[in-house]
Amino acid sequence: MSQTLPSYLQSVEILQNEQVAKNLWRMVFKAPKLAQELLPGQFFTIAVADEPRQLAKIPLSYATADKENGTVETLYAVVGPGTEALARMERGESTEVVGPCGHGWKVEACKKRTLLVTGGCGVPSVLSAAHALAEEHIPFDCILAARTAEHLYGQEVLNTTGCGDLVLATDDGSAGEQGNAAEITEHLLKRVGGDYYDAILTCGPPMMMEAMAHVAHEHDIPCQVSLERRMTCGFGACATCAVRTVDGMKGACVAGPVFDAREVVW
Repeated sequence: MSQTLPSYLQSVEILQNEQVAKNLWRMVFKAPKLAQELLPGQFFTIAVADEPRQLAKIPLSYATADKENGTVETLYAVVGPGTEALARMERGESTEVVGPCGHGWKVEACKKRTLLVTGGCGVPSVLSAAHALAEEHIPFDCILAARTAEHLYGQEVLNTTGCGDLVLATDDGSAGEQGNAAEITEHLLKRVGGDYYDAILTCGPPMMMEAMAHVAHEHDIPCQVSLERRMTCGFGACATCAVRTVDGMKGACVAGPVFDAREVVW
């Protein structure tokens, strides 16, 4: 079941930190306790050294958590001073993380066949969902979208995880089908029928999440959205990540980041 576990602070060691696509980096660090407790769709916050402009820890979703080896893998986009400093961290360096944070994917709601849809920086959270679905032997397909072919990442991981149909999409048509994630999802659902999937799990930029919520509603498919917000503290103290829902304002870092799409006031 999706739940929130107590967050805690621990020191971790960087094992890998490398660029894997345009503006996208992959980091693996040693964190035995965090690797044991992270649930699919949850996140953690990580401290950045030697960057005075980044006072708060950076919230990141995770892609895989290897309980046996005690490692956590994440992906992050380099978009400012904080993530630029994160990209400069090298193997052997130490830093601090706080986690696990938030509510993740409700994998138990996926029974028949699930559609994963990701774009932009939503890849790590969706990869964690893919691993969880594979462990439960739930078949899934995936739409992997990006601005250009240079920004795409995750094809090999999804294929080795057991993804059924993998659809690549780019805004400029440089790889796969041309169009954004919501457009490609609409085309797919019209082709296979609205009852082919019993759930959609999606993560990406805010505009994509809103569009995906509308597509899922039109086809009457339950949809879980992992929302990107400025989760400064990670445990509900700062109120910078508020999400407007049908039940009032809720903090994405505590009530989310994964929400039922019908719960969010778009």
